[in-house]
Amino acid sequence: MTGHARFLAGPAYTRLEAIEPILKKSIPVLITIFLAVVFAARAMSLMTDRSETIQDAQLYLALISGSAHSAVQTASQAGFAPKSGSQFEQVLARALPDQATYDGRFVLVTDETGTIIGARGQRREFVGANLQHILHGEQALFLFGADAGVQSVTLDGKAYIAALSKLGDGDAVIAVLQSETDLFAQWRKRVSLNVTLFVASSSILIILLYAYFGQAARAKEADETYCETQKRVDLALTRGHCGLWDWDLARGRIYWSRSMFDMLGYEATDDILSFGEVKDLIHPEDIDLFDLAERAAAQEIRRVDQLFRMRHAAGQYRWMRIRTELVEKGGSGIHLIGIAVDVTEQQRLADENAIANDNLRAAIESTSESFALWDAGQRLIMCNTKFQEYNGLPADAIAAGTPRATINAMMRQPVSEKRIPNPKTQHEAQTFERQIADGRWLQVNERRTSSGGTISVGTDITQLKLHQERLMESERRLMATIDDLSVARKASQQKAGELEELNAKFLEARDRAEAANKAKSGFLANMSHELRTPLNAIIGFSEILQSGMFGPLGSDRYLEYVGDIHSSGTFLLGVIDDILDMSKIEAGKIELDRENQDLAPLIEETMHMVAIQAKEKNIAVEQSVGETMRVFADKRAMKQIVINLLSNAVKFTDEGGRIRIRAKSVGGAIQISIEDTGCGIPAAALKRLGRPFEQVQNQLTKNHSGSGLGLAIARSLTELHGGSLKIRSKPSKGTIVAVRIPCRASEPDGAAETKMQEPPKAAPAA
Repeated sequence: MTGHARFLAGPAYTRLEAIEPILKKSIPVLITIFLAVVFAARAMSLMTDRSETIQDAQLYLALISGSAHSAVQTASQAGFAPKSGSQFEQVLARALPDQATYDGRFVLVTDETGTIIGARGQRREFVGANLQHILHGEQALFLFGADAGVQSVTLDGKAYIAALSKLGDGDAVIAVLQSETDLFAQWRKRVSLNVTLFVASSSILIILLYAYFGQAARAKEADETYCETQKRVDLALTRGHCGLWDWDLARGRIYWSRSMFDMLGYEATDDILSFGEVKDLIHPEDIDLFDLAERAAAQEIRRVDQLFRMRHAAGQYRWMRIRTELVEKGGSGIHLIGIAVDVTEQQRLADENAIANDNLRAAIESTSESFALWDAGQRLIMCNTKFQEYNGLPADAIAAGTPRATINAMMRQPVSEKRIPNPKTQHEAQTFERQIADGRWLQVNERRTSSGGTISVGTDITQLKLHQERLMESERRLMATIDDLSVARKASQQKAGELEELNAKFLEARDRAEAANKAKSGFLANMSHELRTPLNAIIGFSEILQSGMFGPLGSDRYLEYVGDIHSSGTFLLGVIDDILDMSKIEAGKIELDRENQDLAPLIEETMHMVAIQAKEKNIAVEQSVGETMRVFADKRAMKQIVINLLSNAVKFTDEGGRIRIRAKSVGGAIQISIEDTGCGIPAAALKRLGRPFEQVQNQLTKNHSGSGLGLAIARSLTELHGGSLKIRSKPSKGTIVAVRIPCRASEPDGAAETKMQEPPKAAPAA
């Protein structure tokens, strides 16, 4: 509360705090000077008093001496001159008052010889003694008498003052003496009193000075302790994210500790804040300071525990929790004094905890097991709907805090329950198996938590129980099977021998097949040479005969025969070429030379190659291929595919029919469709089409000639491109053959090592 104290003390406190070190140093000096001055003053006063005492005593002695001398002279003049000591004493008694012999004063009278003959006072022991013998230092007195005044003398070893008056011209004198001890008795008392008072005063001042310095030391130590405590409090408040509040409701002023400024990122100050300054920092949606001040001033509330947001210097809002109490101070009115704590992190953790609790509840709720959590007092903390469902509990029975005994009393009783011992689990854990009323089985696992609570998890093991029953049944069947296997083992051993025999036969058959394949390859190679040579001659000579190069044949029947010879030779050569091509494909000796090429010219070229056959049957051939469409394929193979499919379409389409060729880009591939209005293909025959030498009609009843290899070659070449060939057909409606060639396809495995050398041709049969 340093700032508050300084605010109340004002500038005087500041000035006092500034000159305090000087005052501490000057106080001992001032006290010493004061004591010295007092000592000097009293000493001077006492010395003056002593001088005055001496002067008074001398004057008094002189007066007594003069009075005694006058009395003796008066008596002598009257005729009664004293002669003896007693007469002198009578004269002195009449002449001198009693006070003349007070304070150690006495009067001695001597005769002309100097012998003391009379005395007045307490010293009569000197009567009879010679005054000059007992009195020392009296020369001036005996010489001059009263004119010598009062002198200091020594009598009987003691100091006296004395005054003498001569009686006549002889040595007779009247001496008045006073002991200096008695003379200064009162003065010494005054000196003792003054010394005592001075010593007492000095002692008191020294004690006060010691007390002052002790108090100053304690005050300094207290200040240091206070400062250290204040630093520790400030450090603790800063580290604890706390700040002190002192709200003067009457004046509308609020004091903040330095830690409060630090929490909000503002520069710390000891100034008192106004109500408006604090109000501007508070989030308007959280708290109304005006309403709070009015209620506190009306003493409607005694304590405040409020959570609100305050604006940080960086701009963001920090969550604060303020706890204050109403305090009535005598002269300063009503104050709200308390502490503010930065709970931003706690608020964030609370929000995250709430989200985590919601997620936990959602996770527990979504699990397929029943779940219940009990505290150390066996009261319900939380559970899911599976727990409620399995135990037949109403919704109002599973409120948090409900004792477990109450819930157990409301639970649906199980049909059966048994505890399953498990030595591997901890002694706090236990496992039960329960069969509930609807026939399901539950395995309930319970274990203790570190806080003394209990977690109960129930798993539906109905299927496990069914599996166990099936397993037991399977075990029974297994035992029976084992018995059967012992019988079958002997049979298997017998079959193993048979398999070895069959394997030997298989190896032998494989060798024969490989030999047959080599023979086929040799046969095809030989046929390629032996059959093509005469066929080429037949075809060539028949063409010469048809053209009449060497003159007319003479009869039209010869021309008909020559045409039959030419067509038969051409057909037979095509069959041989198809067989050789199929053989190369099956042997994997076809290598494709792919390149990007225009599709429309390729289709036009193949249409020209079948145009004669189509024209003979009055079949309309149409194409719908884009001029810019390109295909990535082997040009010769693509022609072979399209020619074979077009040839089949022309061959199986009746006169006056129609064939349509279309091409389009579909899913990264080019699809070529050839649609005809021919006889169609039965669904049962579609599965066989595409195999070598397969046709729809059998070899005895077929109406169309052909080797049956055209479609198989087209399918094989399509697959070599990584594509596919599909056929859709309906009898008496027509057929659609779709070929799909990828735009960019990797070369299939087993691609041939040699390129096809023969030009594409129309397949005579499909």
